[in-house]
Amino acid sequence: MKSVVICGSSRFADEMREFAKKLQDLGIVVYEPHLYRASGGVWDEIKDFDKKFVALGLAHDHFYKIRMADIVYILNKDGYIGISTNIEIGYAVALNKPVYVYEELDDEPCRKILFSKVVKNPEELVRFLK
Repeated sequence: MKSVVICGSSRFADEMREFAKKLQDLGIVVYEPHLYRASGGVWDEIKDFDKKFVALGLAHDHFYKIRMADIVYILNKDGYIGISTNIEIGYAVALNKPVYVYEELDDEPCRKILFSKVVKNPEELVRFLK
């Protein structure tokens, strides 16, 4: 069965979940980022030293998902790609994974050349999995 890993900023959590659900409904295995949201001020109570381990675990978990997936999809609403997503793009390219993106980017031509294609919806993305 073919698979997709979704990458993007946590500010687009709802959009990523919706996109993932549509892919799953189309029979695709989807690896989603673990969008860590500490509630009740818990994150502020964690010592800085421990925060590093939480962040490290989340990063390595997503790197594993990138390795497992057939293709990588960057949900970059409004063209936004943050630092973590940039790292994930580089990792995916180093693994020779095709990287598809939600929106065209004009500001970073060196990054833009790493994308296989702009894909706006799950139905279109599924075509690249066959």
